[in-house]
Amino acid sequence: MRVVFWGTPEFALASLLAVESEGHHIAGVVTQPDRPAGRGRKLTPSPVRARAEQEGYRVFTPERPRGDDFLYELSQLQPDVFVVVAYGHILRPEVLDLPPRGCINVHASLLPELRGAAPIHRAIARGDERTGVTIMRLVPEMDAGPILHQAEERIGPSDTTTVLSARLAELGAELLVETLALLEAGMAEEREQDHTRATFAPKIDRATARIDWSRPASELDRHVRAMDQAPGAWTELDAQPLKLFTPVPSPDTEAGAPPGTVVIADPQAGLVVACGEGRLGLREVQPAGRARMPALDWLRGRGVEAGQRFQ
Repeated sequence: MRVVFWGTPEFALASLLAVESEGHHIAGVVTQPDRPAGRGRKLTPSPVRARAEQEGYRVFTPERPRGDDFLYELSQLQPDVFVVVAYGHILRPEVLDLPPRGCINVHASLLPELRGAAPIHRAIARGDERTGVTIMRLVPEMDAGPILHQAEERIGPSDTTTVLSARLAELGAELLVETLALLEAGMAEEREQDHTRATFAPKIDRATARIDWSRPASELDRHVRAMDQAPGAWTELDAQPLKLFTPVPSPDTEAGAPPGTVVIADPQAGLVVACGEGRLGLREVQPAGRARMPALDWLRGRGVEAGQRFQ
């Protein structure tokens, strides 16, 4: 089939590679425009754009995927189907109606649970023991289309968004090529979602990622793992932001230390912080303007002392 692939981040690459390997013709690729990245804030192409240009595909980078000129260009590609994987915009009806076999989407949750932009972050943060991938047909409403394929994936007790995303990307790629084969053979079956069971996964922003030390250590463990790698769970020390990674929760409920207080700051024993209930160890940190590093290295550099308090 002639496929126009829509996607932007690393998560979408596995699906693009899978479509390529199955012998479908990539008629074009639509991705987000280059964005500033890194400490130098240099304009950087998306992972999908980098791969597409490497392969010589025709690439489109509209700020908004709309307008008569853009629709005309898409129509000239003569697509059979659009494949959408973490593209970053909701597509308008006139775009969805363009390919004869419609638009299918790879979504990283078990729909109708966790519709929205951040299903992996939210699944870990709320303590789910399972998630998965859904292949659905796109409709104008967000993540509300009929389900074509679905599979579960367990969430481990130490999984971060970074680690889980990689597994779900591979699972999504497998389900995608199976779905394309069924579509091509005219054998794909669709089932409507139970919209009464829908839950939502709003976009994660910097405010969401801030650590509230009054929460129990078990919740903050999930929060830190959910925010890894981006945007990164963060707190403040002496009015300077500090990102925290690789948590180790403890049920220790020893009284006397207000939430956010550093109870252990030792180059040998590590970094441990009091929470609303229990304590949370952190194995990695990232001070402002510096690279992510082991907490032990930061402590050897006198990053913090016991008794100081994160805000």
